[in-house]
Amino acid sequence: MTKLSVNINKIATLRNARGGNVPDLLQVAKDIQKFGAQGITIHPRPDERHIRYQDARDLRPIVYTEFNIEGNPQHNFIDLVLECKPEQVTLVPDAIGAITSSAGWDTIKNQSYLTEVIQEFQRNGIRTSIFVDPILEMIEGAQKTGTDRIELYTEAFAHQYGLGNHSAIEPYTKASVLANDLGLGINAGHDLSLDNIKFFKENIPGLLEVSIGHALISEALYLGLDNVVNMYLQKLK
Repeated sequence: MTKLSVNINKIATLRNARGGNVPDLLQVAKDIQKFGAQGITIHPRPDERHIRYQDARDLRPIVYTEFNIEGNPQHNFIDLVLECKPEQVTLVPDAIGAITSSAGWDTIKNQSYLTEVIQEFQRNGIRTSIFVDPILEMIEGAQKTGTDRIELYTEAFAHQYGLGNHSAIEPYTKASVLANDLGLGINAGHDLSLDNIKFFKENIPGLLEVSIGHALISEALYLGLDNVVNMYLQKLK
């Protein structure tokens, strides 16, 4: 079964809109795990417009499944990860002020930098994953950095699938086959939803984990958080 890690950034966005503690981010994380999700993901950004750095510190004692912290490995982010020691860190090449992630790493151009950062995390017992597009050269480049896993950036697939173009899965399938051959674990995320997750999972050999936030929280507005988490778990079997 592919594991489900729930990204709770949108819960923090809603909380921050009123400046108080409603909804309670920590309680939501506890509940999501109770409902059956196998992980909690956060993606703090430098402006802390949703997840705050202090949230990561507060979440660490209550996340008993898998804690996954995503972000661009700038100095403050590296320090935060080394302090919190999550089970996994996912490296994402976000530009300052980006609304959301929009591309994977150029693992060839940034190979030396990524290798150095990954070695530091691994020395501290933290599993590493690199956010990549489904481009074979980038998968090969990722393997050379020494990363434990890749996270396939799935926006292009999700968009095309919504238009009825199921062949959009093909680059992802080829990328996953190569990753398996190279000994890389495979995660995936970005715009995956109840509509497309089953098809995606069935076509990605060796898919270990998906990280889903925006769609899952949006779907939960209509269907309820407990129900939606378990709907994903059923589709990921």
